[in-house]
Amino acid sequence: MSVTAYIALGSNLDHPQQYLKCAVGDIDAESGIRLIACSKLYRSDPVGQKNQPDYYNAVVSITTNLSPNDLLTCLQCIENKNGRVRNVHWGPRTLDLDILLYGDKILNTKQLVIPHYQMHLRPFVLYPLNDIAPNLVVPTHGKLSSLLDKVSFNGLDMISESWA
Repeated sequence: MSVTAYIALGSNLDHPQQYLKCAVGDIDAESGIRLIACSKLYRSDPVGQKNQPDYYNAVVSITTNLSPNDLLTCLQCIENKNGRVRNVHWGPRTLDLDILLYGDKILNTKQLVIPHYQMHLRPFVLYPLNDIAPNLVVPTHGKLSSLLDKVSFNGLDMISESWA
């Protein structure tokens, strides 16, 4: 059975837009995944360590027949293929791929939390998500439009409408 899922993409090292383009292509090429839509491209201030470059952010929607854990494994392989190194929490990275939503599933394990545990607080997730799913209802958090009312666009710049 196929499920609609939403994936956040982020990068702030080397050529971030190119890493995100590659990630979209890699996601779409995976067996068991079909790319549905891609948001506009945004630039945002870094979270955590402030002495790092700004992030480029986007969100894609997919349909998949992979389980949440298999999808996570697939996304981590794509991150690794693109030079992702995990040595500093919230540090700079070539590529960050996070499962935001997986259908209406609620999951809280050591490996994976769905909905993403901080998505409702992050404008660099909510605004791109709104580009592709404006009528979305986020399990445990409510309507996306209501979540957008609670965050500021400040520190977020839309830099490209068609980039992937």
